[in-house]
Amino acid sequence: MANPRLKDTYLQEIVPKMKEKFSYKSIMQVPRIQKIVINKGLGDAVGDKKLIDIGVEELSQISGQKAVPTIAKISVSNFKLREGMPIGAKVTLRGDKMFEFLDRLMNIALPRVRDFKGIRDKGFDGRGNYTLGVKEQIIFPEISIEKVNKINGMDITIVTNANTDEESYELLKAFGMPFASTSKS
Repeated sequence: MANPRLKDTYLQEIVPKMKEKFSYKSIMQVPRIQKIVINKGLGDAVGDKKLIDIGVEELSQISGQKAVPTIAKISVSNFKLREGMPIGAKVTLRGDKMFEFLDRLMNIALPRVRDFKGIRDKGFDGRGNYTLGVKEQIIFPEISIEKVNKINGMDITIVTNANTDEESYELLKAFGMPFASTSKS
């Protein structure tokens, strides 16, 4: 089986470009994407347990890997939430599935967002990780709009081993992440 397209791009084009730009002595110093975590909060699941199963199923379809329910760590009486209740779903992608998902996200899903002008560069956390919020799960072609009974958003976190946000930004930009034109260049 062939490598995913983005993995080949990373090895052949991005590594030499980053090594030159940041004056790395070794290719092992070049930042890389370690994992992508997709997280979906389903607060309404407190009243309807089927929402968790639907959320897990949708995340599994989007990512191509089995998602797991997330469990409440504390009880919050105002929300009728008990410790141990399922309140969301998440999936962690690594390796080839991670590259394939990133490719689909950048080239298929994000351009389907209404009035899409690029993503903001404000999602960096100071340690080289980037989090992107998606308002609707229906931007992914794997989700059939007829079967959707409730529009849910999700957070997509791209975890890199970059030391700074600047290195992470350049890495994601080299992959083809569609940052808005008002971003730092």
